[in-house]
Amino acid sequence: MKLSLSSLFVLLSLQLFGTIVWILVASTRVPLPLLQGWVMFVAVTAWFLSIVFLCVFLFGYANRIAVNWNQTDFLFHGATFVFYFGAFVLQAATTSLHHFPRGFNSTTQEKILADHEYNISIAASIFAFATAVCYGCSTALALRRWRL
Repeated sequence: MKLSLSSLFVLLSLQLFGTIVWILVASTRVPLPLLQGWVMFVAVTAWFLSIVFLCVFLFGYANRIAVNWNQTDFLFHGATFVFYFGAFVLQAATTSLHHFPRGFNSTTQEKILADHEYNISIAASIFAFATAVCYGCSTALALRRWRL
C-alpha cells in the first residue's frame, strides 16, 4: 500500500493539531482532572500512535509486514476519531463550566477557570474539534481505499 499525498497531508495535520491540543491543555491548571486527564490521554496516545503509523509507511515497513494495511488504517483512524470526538466533548464541557465557582463551600468567588485559562481552553476545544474532523476525513479516505 502506498501512502497517497492526501493521506500524508491528513496525517501531518493530525500531528500538528494533536500537538497543539495537548500543549494547550497542559498549559492550564487542569481544574477538572477527570475530564481533562482523559483529553490529555487521548491526545498524547493518538499523537504517539499516529507518529508510529506514519513512520511505518514512510520507512517502508508496510511492505515487509503482511497485514491488510487498508483495513488497519480504517480501524485505527475510525477508533481514534471516536475517542478524539469524545475528548473534544469533554474539553468543551470543561470550558463551559468557566463561570462556576471553584469551591462550592468557600467564601471566595474564584472561578474554575481564570480568564486566561478560559481562553486557552476555548482554543484547545477548537483544535480538538479540528483534530477530530481530520481523523474523520482520514477514516473516510481509508474506507474508500479499503473498499476499492
